[in-house]
Amino acid sequence: MFSRQLQDIMTQVEQLLKQIPGTEEMLTIPGVAIVTLAGFLAEVGDLRGYEHRQQIIRLAGFHLKENSSGKKKSKSTITKRERSRLRALLFRAVLPMVGKNAQFKALHQYYTKRSHNPLKKKQSIARVMWKTYSCTLHIGYKMYTL
Repeated sequence: MFSRQLQDIMTQVEQLLKQIPGTEEMLTIPGVAIVTLAGFLAEVGDLRGYEHRQQIIRLAGFHLKENSSGKKKSKSTITKRERSRLRALLFRAVLPMVGKNAQFKALHQYYTKRSHNPLKKKQSIARVMWKTYSCTLHIGYKMYTL
């Protein structure tokens, strides 16, 4: 019974995604699944409402803040002030991409093993998440303008 309902809902989601320009092209990115893309678009909304991808980076809470107190300054971190579901969705989407997609895997390895300023694994995943997100947005913007 539940599997039938799940199939019906997934069919409806697929039909709705087909109505949005650029989603078929976004799904060609290895690792981007229907559920991920639907969740991303549900959180972000219409991409035409944003003039620059930096606005969506802020919406996801990925913009940097400096941790400081008095004269002490420490490392910059992301603010985590906005949509936590969007951040979690992107993080869960990137983990299989790093494991299965050769380009993203190579990028992750580069970030963690580069000679100057190597990143920790979670920092590298966040950086790959930004790259993935940028690619997806670029394709979405491109398809909207055609």
